[in-house]
Amino acid sequence: MANIKSAKKRILVIKTKTERNKAIKSKVKTYVKKVDAAIAAGDKAAASAALVEATSVLDKACKKGVYHKNTVSRKVSRLSLAVNKMA
Repeated sequence: MANIKSAKKRILVIKTKTERNKAIKSKVKTYVKKVDAAIAAGDKAAASAALVEATSVLDKACKKGVYHKNTVSRKVSRLSLAVNKMA
């Protein structure tokens, strides 16, 4: 355990940020799975609706600094491509 006051504070801050990041990443994974499930079911309307929600959640995660913008762009692109291929 840290002895210096600033080091103790950093430990607490890191713990808080880690919990926040885990929650956001978990939410992103959930919405991506919803898109994948709709694609697997063959329901284009549901997949399109889920894609819009997933894109929104990914963009918010990017804005909060959880994911890099290129990572989010790549994920959205792959999901969009998968949904568009359903037609």
